[in-house]
Amino acid sequence: MAENSVQISLGRAKINEDLRVLASDTQELLRLTASATGEQLDGLRTRLSGRLGALKNKAVEAKGVTHANASALAGNADDYVRQKPWQALGLGVAAGIVLGALLAR
Repeated sequence: MAENSVQISLGRAKINEDLRVLASDTQELLRLTASATGEQLDGLRTRLSGRLGALKNKAVEAKGVTHANASALAGNADDYVRQKPWQALGLGVAAGIVLGALLAR
């Protein structure tokens, strides 16, 4: 499970970097719009379109990985509760007491 957390963190970092690059290119597009020739704008639009498409693909991949991890975690929790119902009940009660004490402050 720790490996999945590392992969998620790396994925987030890569998506954040891609967003920074996309924002930079968008600012450049806005700056060039006033005085740019058609060729310059077309090249920049092509670059922006490609990066936006790549970013969308990465977001879909990250969503899939997150969904798979959440499903695996839910499956593990379900297995634990089925194998050790009394321990799971005890954990739930303990969590409720702690949460209640924190909220009562």
